[in-house]
Amino acid sequence: MELLGISLDQPASYWQIWDWISVSIPNLIMIIIMLALFVLALVLPFPKGHEES
Repeated sequence: MELLGISLDQPASYWQIWDWISVSIPNLIMIIIMLALFVLALVLPFPKGHEES
C-alpha cells in the first residue's frame, strides 16, 4: 500500500453525528457512494431496443 500513500495499520477516524451515532469515515464514504448509485439507478432510463413496425 505504499503506492497509495496511505497507511492501513492505523484505526479509522470516526465522525460523531449525535451522541449515540458514530460512523467511521471509510464507511461513510461507502454509504454515500451506494446512495449515489441508487439514485442514479432510479433516474437513468433503461436501454430500449428498437421496435419493429
